[in-house]
Amino acid sequence: MKYNILILLMIFTLPLVAQNEPTKSEPATIQPTIMVIPFTKKSQDVRRTLDNNKQVRIAITLVKESFDNRGFTTVDFSAKLKEMELRAAFTSDNPSDIKTEIVRYSGADIYIEVDAQMVRDASGNSAQVILTGYDASTGNSLSNKVGFSNKFYTEDFGKLTAKAVEKISEDFLNVMQSKFSEIIENGRFVAVEFAIGGEDDLTMSSEVGEDELPLADMLELWMEENAYKGYYHIQGATDLKVIFDQVRIPIKDSKKRNYTSNKFALDIYKSLKKFKTIEGDKLSVKKSVKGNTIFITLSL
Repeated sequence: MKYNILILLMIFTLPLVAQNEPTKSEPATIQPTIMVIPFTKKSQDVRRTLDNNKQVRIAITLVKESFDNRGFTTVDFSAKLKEMELRAAFTSDNPSDIKTEIVRYSGADIYIEVDAQMVRDASGNSAQVILTGYDASTGNSLSNKVGFSNKFYTEDFGKLTAKAVEKISEDFLNVMQSKFSEIIENGRFVAVEFAIGGEDDLTMSSEVGEDELPLADMLELWMEENAYKGYYHIQGATDLKVIFDQVRIPIKDSKKRNYTSNKFALDIYKSLKKFKTIEGDKLSVKKSVKGNTIFITLSL
């Protein structure tokens, strides 16, 4: 009788165990790489802000730990800052560019700006913490939260900062995850502006390519073929300019590497370099990227 019960238990238990084991065919969830950085104004030095503001350092550590506890990959901002300082990549003349370059250099998908302030009051002291999340590739805002600790008659602003972060971190993390999952599914938006440069005879009506189609039409066909899931929108077109105000690009390429607006601009550049006019002239192509906007200038 005991053996029969043991056999029955094994029969009913095995399917449950099998259901809980992940199958090899299940795709792995893409998690963003995140870096938490201090908020600074344009004229502020990021190193000085980090060294002189204890509340900001505490808030950065706590927010980073919150992401670590959820299994996200995080990049240590202080370590990256030291690394780039050792490489002597910057001078004191460009403090406002340091943060931008570190974000670009870090390989992070998302960066979180943290600002923390002491609030003194006759009824008690408190701490204010502001968290703002950005898509590192485009600079678009993904989430923001403001948190206050309760008021206490204390000068320990470290503990007050921890309380303020604790109040908002869960909601902030949930929104960030939701927004990033949406980016994975639908791609991120960039804008692409094509303009005719120089004083030659090239216009958006000039016929190019083997099919000898107008340049504006060739650009739209290329965008239709290369935009993520074929999604794009033309804001306007003239004989000297074509503007795509919304173009979706994937967050990862086919090899699961980060796919940024810079890489999309490079793909456009390489494709257009192959275009020729019906007279056999090659296009001269120049590109620049500012935030989530790509500028392409064409001439002969």
